[in-house]
Amino acid sequence: MTYKVLDRIDSPADIKGLSLDDLRVLCAEIRHYMIECCSVNPGHLGPSLGAVELIVALHYVYDAPEDKIVFDVGHQAYAHKIITGRREIFRKNRMKDGISGFPKRSESEYDAFGVGHSSTSVSAALGFAEAAKMQGLKHKAVALIGDGSLTGGLAFEGLNNAGASKADILVILNDNNISIDRNVGALHNYLLKVTTNRSYNKAKKKVWDGLGDNCFRRGLQRVVATTKSFFVRKSGGHLFQALGFRYFGPVDGHDIGKLIETLKKLKELGGPVLLHTLTKKGKGYAPAEENQTVWHAPGMFDPESGERISSNKGVSRYQDVFGKVLLDLARNNDKVVGVTPAMASGCGMNVLAKEMPGRFYDVGIEEEHAVTFSAGLAAGGMKPFCNIYSSFSQRAFDQVMHDVALQELPVVLCLDRGGLVGEDGATHHGCYDMSMFRSIPGAVIAAPKDELELKNMMYSAMLSEKGPYIIRYPRGYGEGVAWEDAGYEEIPVGKGEKLSDGYKVAVIAAGPFAYRACEAAAALQEKTGWAPAIYNIRYIKPIDQELLSEVYDRYERVITVEDGTVLGGLYGAVAEFMAAQGRPKPVRAVGIPDRYVGQGTQEELRCECGLTRGELERVFLEEFEKISKKD
Repeated sequence: MTYKVLDRIDSPADIKGLSLDDLRVLCAEIRHYMIECCSVNPGHLGPSLGAVELIVALHYVYDAPEDKIVFDVGHQAYAHKIITGRREIFRKNRMKDGISGFPKRSESEYDAFGVGHSSTSVSAALGFAEAAKMQGLKHKAVALIGDGSLTGGLAFEGLNNAGASKADILVILNDNNISIDRNVGALHNYLLKVTTNRSYNKAKKKVWDGLGDNCFRRGLQRVVATTKSFFVRKSGGHLFQALGFRYFGPVDGHDIGKLIETLKKLKELGGPVLLHTLTKKGKGYAPAEENQTVWHAPGMFDPESGERISSNKGVSRYQDVFGKVLLDLARNNDKVVGVTPAMASGCGMNVLAKEMPGRFYDVGIEEEHAVTFSAGLAAGGMKPFCNIYSSFSQRAFDQVMHDVALQELPVVLCLDRGGLVGEDGATHHGCYDMSMFRSIPGAVIAAPKDELELKNMMYSAMLSEKGPYIIRYPRGYGEGVAWEDAGYEEIPVGKGEKLSDGYKVAVIAAGPFAYRACEAAAALQEKTGWAPAIYNIRYIKPIDQELLSEVYDRYERVITVEDGTVLGGLYGAVAEFMAAQGRPKPVRAVGIPDRYVGQGTQEELRCECGLTRGELERVFLEEFEKISKKD
């Protein structure tokens, strides 16, 4: 499809001479292009649809890359990528060898700061502002942050520092009343109060009733905007003013003319300034507006009908197993509660929220608080299951260490999206959880191989009287084992299992890769008549000493297989054990290498890291041949 205006835009300089009418056309065409591309190549559609006018206005008024535009998380940055020279390659957004789904410094000079986790924009933009000041540069710094990200503690730290320092920084609050799931908490309620001010709405009704139907639309809009600004600024900007910011807004975040006019004035005014804009997530595409949670990242869909193309394999996803098991445990134990930092639907905890809202806590995008809050619940006699995506759990390391482990509190920390997550790339891969948390004294780290083992590990964790009890499992579908009708069975902490016998070589695997190791061993048995022994370690910590002793005594070479970084995880634990014996045994690691892995499908990335069945066959055979040559 050809586009009247968009096809002429290869850089932000190309939009600066456009008329207001052309800018409106450009915004509509960007939305159409996003829908066209994301329908066949899934991405974060809803948030990016809602930020089009904001991004076009920013690039119209500011002079990137000299002026620094810093995004928060980056879910809303697709329009930015499209108008900064990446229009064509956007068709390969989030694909292997394509472009990242998030702003990335190495990808474009227009991506001032790499993002992927929330609440970082204000601190980074403040750094840019202070660096410019110290170097005598006139460059501006802008942070575009969503209302969901504003709940993160780091955002408040940045606001507090920026306001006190009187830095020349503009913070744009993109207020759309939702992050991934519906926003929660006091800040959300405060912003809702700002935008639903009773005095303002009462005055607005009088204005509408008094003017009748014959007034010019633009005149009416000016009256409404003026009325709203007066009442909301009078009652609503106190929080940001207390932090040292001059507060402006709320402004319609979809009125390109008003945005440009406002940004021009604020650019000259200087900071610290906060502009409060109101936008609609999914703007311009009815299905995305009507179901904002689903259309945050909807997968493939028919752009005409809005019908989503299901990838249901008839197999349970790990998040669904977690959600159903947690609900069942809560039904049978009145101490069980669920805690999530704004990932209720993503992790499966929404089923608990629906049936037992009094036993469910969505604390907002606040991983650190989620863990310490869970520690408080545990200290108070409850049994909290705190679910955090593995990558985001990195932010809560200190809380797990200091607030949970040091006090031996029975918090169950469930880490969804462990391992290679796929198209979200390096910022979201859950590669480091096993090695990171293995350093914590007293921590239990479990890696279930399938759906049933996840169920039983959750049950075992509920019975544990100490913590943290960490269960990590991958994104996506399980192995297809029957689990819903199976009874609960406690899995002793630190106890692995032998899955198959073998000759000379032992393979110790973690999580679902126990299945991949078994498949590779079966293929080798059929092809060569030889196969290694396969063990499912189950617990990375405490590791099964009896199992490792058996491996040491019976086999000549050892291979570890894990979907985590090979440094310090399962490989580290096994290699340390073998090295401590009188005659160390060689250990070969298969897992995620010591580098950041980019985006691509899970299968593509596993192939890159040697975690496919074929690659495992090759490694197993190589180790066996080393023994044969020596003999």
